[in-house]
Amino acid sequence: MDTDKILELLFYTLPALITGAVAYSFFQSFVKNEHHRRRFLLHRDNQKTALPLRLQAYERMVLFLERIEPSKLLIRVSPLSQNKEDYQNYLIAQIDSEFEHNLTQQIYVSDACWNFITTAKNSTIQMIRKANLDPQIESADKLRESLLNDLFDKASPSSAAIAYIKNEISEFL
Repeated sequence: MDTDKILELLFYTLPALITGAVAYSFFQSFVKNEHHRRRFLLHRDNQKTALPLRLQAYERMVLFLERIEPSKLLIRVSPLSQNKEDYQNYLIAQIDSEFEHNLTQQIYVSDACWNFITTAKNSTIQMIRKANLDPQIESADKLRESLLNDLFDKASPSSAAIAYIKNEISEFL
């Protein structure tokens, strides 16, 4: 008789355990889906806020690259004297000042993009220093002329960085 009661208890308990396990499984699935839905909604709301900030950062970096492009920089920044070293230092100071003004934008752009931007800045500075080392260049005006002539032969470092930025923006828009 004890075994009959145990079997009867088992017959009543087994369906309840199965129903409980199925309910638990559905509940876990619901909680998991709800968690993913909340994360998606939060991510979407963050994107609404972050996308304009990222685009603004890319715009500022393109403006920076345009401002340090040698042909535009040389036209905008005229020599204060005829000393070519003074002019070189003045141009480099202008580039560094522009860079420092936009330094915080790196948190909104990718690391690869930031590397392109810093490489363009450093290449522009290197181009100015290299032209200044030429012994045939004796004055600031000659340095300006030499730099502008060099740009006719090759693209500026800024143009490559701007092309990279445009490509990166097109990937996430």
